[in-house]
Amino acid sequence: MLLVRGEARGTSLTGTVYEPGDEPPEYEGAPETEAAYVWVCDAFYEVESGGTAQRLGDDEVRVAFESPTPRGFDTRDAALDAAKEHVRTQFARLGVDGDEVNVEVEEVKEVEDADDR
Repeated sequence: MLLVRGEARGTSLTGTVYEPGDEPPEYEGAPETEAAYVWVCDAFYEVESGGTAQRLGDDEVRVAFESPTPRGFDTRDAALDAAKEHVRTQFARLGVDGDEVNVEVEEVKEVEDADDR
């Protein structure tokens, strides 16, 4: 699995690309995808009131979250390109220029359940 993390102004957002052999999370309402690579990440937007307070540099913004929607891709490169764009788009929704967003990709090996050993 690959963690795709974007950071800007002291705030970060991380999503996950599940690769062949990984088990993407299942939750009520999630569409089924048979794609080789599955990207899952929160989406959010700024709201005037309500939502959740989030520090963004010296400012505080209020954000509301949308339900994450898994997106499937045939190739690793396509999944990573979409993941990076998604992360930058979320920051843009809060007024942060995409060039300010530092995006990193970290490969993580899934940890076996103690019951599986």
